[in-house]
Amino acid sequence: MKLTEIVCQILRVQKVAAKTASCQDVVLIRLRTDDGLEGVGEADASPEVIKAIVDAPFSHNIACGLREILLGENPLETERLWQKMLRRTQYYGRSSVTIAAMSAVDMALWDLKGKRFGVPVHTLLGGKHHSRIKAYASILFGRDGAETRDIGRKWVEKGYRAVKFGWEPMVQNEALDLELVRGARDGIGSENTLLIDAGCVWDARTALRRAVQFSDFKPGWLEEPLRPWDFDGYVWLRDRSPVPIAGGEAECGRESFRPYIDRHAFDIYQVDPSRCGFTDSAFIRSRVEEINARLCNHCYTSPITVAASLHWLATCRDAFLFEDCVDDSPMRHELTLERFQADPDGFITVPDRPGLGLTLNEDFVKRYLVSESR
Repeated sequence: MKLTEIVCQILRVQKVAAKTASCQDVVLIRLRTDDGLEGVGEADASPEVIKAIVDAPFSHNIACGLREILLGENPLETERLWQKMLRRTQYYGRSSVTIAAMSAVDMALWDLKGKRFGVPVHTLLGGKHHSRIKAYASILFGRDGAETRDIGRKWVEKGYRAVKFGWEPMVQNEALDLELVRGARDGIGSENTLLIDAGCVWDARTALRRAVQFSDFKPGWLEEPLRPWDFDGYVWLRDRSPVPIAGGEAECGRESFRPYIDRHAFDIYQVDPSRCGFTDSAFIRSRVEEINARLCNHCYTSPITVAASLHWLATCRDAFLFEDCVDDSPMRHELTLERFQADPDGFITVPDRPGLGLTLNEDFVKRYLVSESR
């Protein structure tokens, strides 16, 4: 079994809105083999930058594009291929977008492996602990407390028992921050789980002040209140905050997560397979479970990453919540023939078909395709 074709496709909605949402475009990696199988993956990053990393020609032995590295290889050897990609991109890689591009390839390799052996990816990762996981509706804040309240009511009425509100317009001023969180709690009611995503906006002392203020509304966590590179700030904040601190969605791969895990910087570690692949997501899972912290997925892209996240999170011993992006985008809901969304009772079901367990909607791909290479 050999890789014979590596296709990179970029899809994009006709009009991209100026908002913090990564489900307005998609970069697809499609790996094809000499025996007719195809594996699919995606990365959560700038699609054109991912494509450049895949397409780059040979420069020298440690500065290669991913297609150059992988063609002709056995796709079942996922760990070896991860190490080969890491080695042969080290002059421009080792972190950030190169790891994200590798992660899209890695996701597709595991999809292929599952299809080849007729088992779901979660079986290959060691077996699932959960068949269904409580989902939280992940959505942006409204413009003010009243609009945020209405958003919360909408998703509770649809069956969600947990809702996360995030990013802008938080951080404009203290009064608005409190108004937004108050509106969020009022909207979802006292019996449901409230999650707050600040969007990497404060210094540590301001974040602690907000955590104390927000604690009156009993949030399940305060997510990414600091800039992602503020390791010392996160350690300081977590030791003092009355609200659990969550983070990690911006990190790409095990080395990016290492300082956070080594220093116990978060209460909840949020891992995105479209930025870590299955190979490094499994490694990160083991490390976080060693320190008895909690794990959750990050997912704000297409159903490909939703499915990948379900396979990975199901293998996490103490998985307790699943991020279910409810942004109203065709990329989120129409790219696959299957619909990966919470059931009416607020729980989401883990796929059990071989590989990722999904089928691309080829008509949709053709309609939104803006660039392709192979």
